[in-house]
Amino acid sequence: MTYTSLNFFAFVAVTAIVYFLFPLKKYRWTILLAANVFFYAVAGWKYSAFIIFTTLSTFLAALWTERVSKSSKALLKEKKVEWSRDEKKRRKERTKRKKRLILALALVLNFGILAFLKYYNFFAGSLNDLLGVFSWNFSAPTLRLFLPLGISFYTFQSMGYIVDVYREKNEAQKNPLKLLLFVSFFPQIVQGPISVYDQLAHQLEEPHDFDFTRFKHGCELILWGFFKKLVIADRAVIAINSVTSAYDSYGGTTLTFTVLLYALQLYADFSGGIDISRGVAQIFGIDLMENFKRPYFSTTINEYWRRWHISLGAWMKDYVFYPVAMSAAFLNASKKMKNTRFGKTAAGAHVSKVLPTSVASLIVFLLVGVWHGASWKYVAFGVWNGGIIMLSILLQPLFDALTDKLHINRDGVPLYVFRILRTFVVVLVGYVFDVAPTFSQAVRTIALFFTGQNFTRGAEEISSLGLGVKEYIVILFFTAVLFAVSVVQERHMKDGVNIRQMLDAKPFALRFAAIFIGVLVIVVFGVYGSGYNAADFVYMQF
Repeated sequence: MTYTSLNFFAFVAVTAIVYFLFPLKKYRWTILLAANVFFYAVAGWKYSAFIIFTTLSTFLAALWTERVSKSSKALLKEKKVEWSRDEKKRRKERTKRKKRLILALALVLNFGILAFLKYYNFFAGSLNDLLGVFSWNFSAPTLRLFLPLGISFYTFQSMGYIVDVYREKNEAQKNPLKLLLFVSFFPQIVQGPISVYDQLAHQLEEPHDFDFTRFKHGCELILWGFFKKLVIADRAVIAINSVTSAYDSYGGTTLTFTVLLYALQLYADFSGGIDISRGVAQIFGIDLMENFKRPYFSTTINEYWRRWHISLGAWMKDYVFYPVAMSAAFLNASKKMKNTRFGKTAAGAHVSKVLPTSVASLIVFLLVGVWHGASWKYVAFGVWNGGIIMLSILLQPLFDALTDKLHINRDGVPLYVFRILRTFVVVLVGYVFDVAPTFSQAVRTIALFFTGQNFTRGAEEISSLGLGVKEYIVILFFTAVLFAVSVVQERHMKDGVNIRQMLDAKPFALRFAAIFIGVLVIVVFGVYGSGYNAADFVYMQF
């Protein structure tokens, strides 16, 4: 039951009708829970044990953590006069250690399951390759493993919840069914966004009455997601799949074109899917967090990652970046460097100051790369992005000095456009590791960018990728439409006005025409129908 199928929207319609007509408003959340369970069972009931285990282990660990914390506070209050400062300090340290052990147990159990299912065969294959170099008579067995639907998303979401309980940001949920509701919310289970407990949980539990404006805005967002997915992404992926099925047979020009097309397809596919997820949730009166803010307008790679897959970036920032950058080990290393002879120079002072954040950024993006897939090419993807960010932080004073030396206007349009194009090129190089089947083929592709350009051969190859001239014109035209809408959104980013609100301010005839044309475009130009298997959303594999 994919998000672009009629079955899915029949399911959403039935769920919405039952939800809004359910007479016991206080328990409307049970309708959403039942919908979640049904959706996940239809998608793959065999995998249900994994999401149930994650929910129960997280539920129990959170309760245990909270109980330890509360009992310790009660004891400290009781012994406030009797105990000395040292005794109180020791008690707090014991409580902290116990809470850390509970947290570690929950993290190891759940991330361990994810790591085993997703990465065991990768590590086993890498180990066998290494042992083969030394001709050792041993090989780790490979296993026929499966990846439960949405396991990365619900695991990250659940572990974010337990960390927040550990930090006493949230109280532990006392009802396991309500926690399951948060973990398994069906519009986001397939590809996110990765929600935060205190942002989403209360919305799921609160009873929502039918609101026509929210219903209309949700449907408009779904329509926009359909446009990006069916008209652009699923058309572009036909050519991309033709290349990846015989990757080594294509020259540098075709591979360059494919990477550019992939940048469009990936954005239209992922952001389109998120639009559908957010639109469905909005129909029920629930606001999922925004996951994209026009990332290809970014002027730095750091900004790109703040605009692309925002929920993953926010999760990594809160639960990996800050704990690493602010850890005692990193802060002490920074202080030690600052006290060296090098640290007393201008360059050394800067490096020692930004060392924790730069190294933490590299670690975060190494994890982001591994999160995207179990392959060395994804490790390289993470190192590329993290390395660029790390270098940009370390070398920022040099870039500033060079800009001043060349008398470049920092606020001028030429520099702004240059920075956008520069960032896009950096992003494209990272995409090579996504497109190429292996790490070695990715390295070869990057080399061919500079040494393998043959436009005559490229034109012949591109014309044989399953798309005719008319299909490429359709992609080009509707990409221009997507770009124009993005420009409007970018211009109104600061005032917080979105396209749907702008459309509301127009006359009815114009609103009706816009919606009618949108539906007509999807019906006429969408890639679907009998004999066609719709492409899965790219991020379903994660």
